[in-house]
Amino acid sequence: MSVSLPEKWDKEADVVVVGFGGAGAAAAITAHDLGAKVLMLEKAPAGEEGGNTRIAGQGYLQIYDVDKAIAYLNALCGRYPVPQEMVRAWAEEVRGNNDWVASIGGDPQEHQHQPEGIEFPELPGADCTHKFHHGDVLGYSNTWKFFEAAVKRRPIEILYESPGRELIQDGITKEILGVRAEQRGKPLHVKARKAVVLTCGGFENNQEMIRNYLPGLPYCYTSGTPHNDGDGIKMAQRVGADLWHMNNFAGPSMALKVPEYKSTFSMTPLHYTHEMPGGMIVVGPDANRFVNEKLKPKHGKIRRNGQWCQMPAPCPMFMVFDHALFTCGPLYDMKPVSGWGRIMERYEWSRDNSAELRRGWIKRAETVAGLAASLGLNPGALEESVRRWNRVCESGEDAEFGRSKMLIPIGRPPFYAIELSPSMLNTQGGPRRNEHGQIVRPDNTPILRLYSAGELGSIYSHLYQGTGNIGECLAFGRISARNAVAESPWDSRHAPAADEATP
Repeated sequence: MSVSLPEKWDKEADVVVVGFGGAGAAAAITAHDLGAKVLMLEKAPAGEEGGNTRIAGQGYLQIYDVDKAIAYLNALCGRYPVPQEMVRAWAEEVRGNNDWVASIGGDPQEHQHQPEGIEFPELPGADCTHKFHHGDVLGYSNTWKFFEAAVKRRPIEILYESPGRELIQDGITKEILGVRAEQRGKPLHVKARKAVVLTCGGFENNQEMIRNYLPGLPYCYTSGTPHNDGDGIKMAQRVGADLWHMNNFAGPSMALKVPEYKSTFSMTPLHYTHEMPGGMIVVGPDANRFVNEKLKPKHGKIRRNGQWCQMPAPCPMFMVFDHALFTCGPLYDMKPVSGWGRIMERYEWSRDNSAELRRGWIKRAETVAGLAASLGLNPGALEESVRRWNRVCESGEDAEFGRSKMLIPIGRPPFYAIELSPSMLNTQGGPRRNEHGQIVRPDNTPILRLYSAGELGSIYSHLYQGTGNIGECLAFGRISARNAVAESPWDSRHAPAADEATP
């Protein structure tokens, strides 16, 4: 689908980067430092830019042995292989992440406790994994703040609240000439003399796309940026892009989602590694347990029947617990290390959970049967689930799901419940790209002058190694930018000169 050329270009640059997160920052910095004029289009308002890089754990992947990294990525992809020229380009570029961060003024520091950071140590090449961040403190958006400052030290124009809506494509050559964006409700036509680089994230905040592409999920809510809702995927599809890895995502986990806030709340009884003094289980719509509640999935994947597969999420799900757990302290950890809620929204959870009880986020009843009725569950089934759990605690063995932590019976009333929803940080799918960062068609031919980087069409097809997404953002941000800058400007006879005035 070709979008007709505008009568007038409102803005122009050599390289137009759509999305100001980690991938966009790497692409913009690289293109600028190679001599290109760069313009960035960002959907979020100023202060909310950064995509998931801003609110992730702040680690990026660094490898030193290319062959080991190739073996590890191939093992992570497993039965969902990625072309080997793409895997090698990824490995060779990720090897340069630390050097690049240092070259723009950063201070690469390796995470402590590195062995625990390798998510799949049993896979070949796993010991290639090295997790780094900028500066002395991990988390708290510190690495993102460094990338943001590096962009803003350069004369790179950033247009906030200006989402890309359509790619402007030549009707004959099918090359990409620019972007039709939207700024304050009005169209904004931006000419890209050399190329467009899409770095605008996935679709984790688009419920229709979640239902269409993510198996087994009628809904899912993000713990990351609320601004990623699939814009780049739709733009690329309209100009003929192939898609890949659309069913892969960093989830699900189980979390509280309420309408008043954009992102999810991670409940501490599910995720704290230390023991807590009360009883707790999670049940599905049939009032039965379905998983080890204290198992930490590897970005949503659990081991079952000898294979890594998506953790089940039978919706709705409910965390059921007793008065001892309710009174032991806040059920939510507010420490602003990572996550949109903790970094950006900063909800002040009450120390005794009473405010959340009043808000209706927590349900209470004097009996398990009464609690079940308030949740729409079968009272007898929930009572039996609690009895079975208490017998597990007495025996000290959870034969069905293998839980070994917090084997504490659900004891004295009143009883409580929180509805949980599937949650994730990000999706991995999007327009397929090649080893040069070019977005390609189903026949593998590149769409001329169109590149991408980051979670918008990530290389990860199945299992995911933590820090891999930001590592890939930096690597393919640079690859795409270098190749975009190397393009010759397209023939400007097709369009009027740009008006440099700000619209």
